[in-house]
Amino acid sequence: MSLTFPNPSRDFQKSRNAVGFTGHDGVFEVQFFVEVDALAEFETDLNASQTLETRSLAAFDTLRSSILEVAREAYTNSRRASYILTAADFR
Repeated sequence: MSLTFPNPSRDFQKSRNAVGFTGHDGVFEVQFFVEVDALAEFETDLNASQTLETRSLAAFDTLRSSILEVAREAYTNSRRASYILTAADFR
């Protein structure tokens, strides 16, 4: 099977300093986390009055298709149960 993302939900995880989302490979669930620093590099609307959570989730939503492509590539290269995507993964 291939990795899919049927659930569009994502959540800000302060303890990880990342936005988390889930992929599925058949019945297997795969957790992904995008570091806030990686998302910050791509922020287009730098509104300092917004919280880090709001800015991070907005950046994730804007970059969703690119993030899912990077997640699929990471999963294809090594199948694990969880991944932390950093700025280096988006270059």
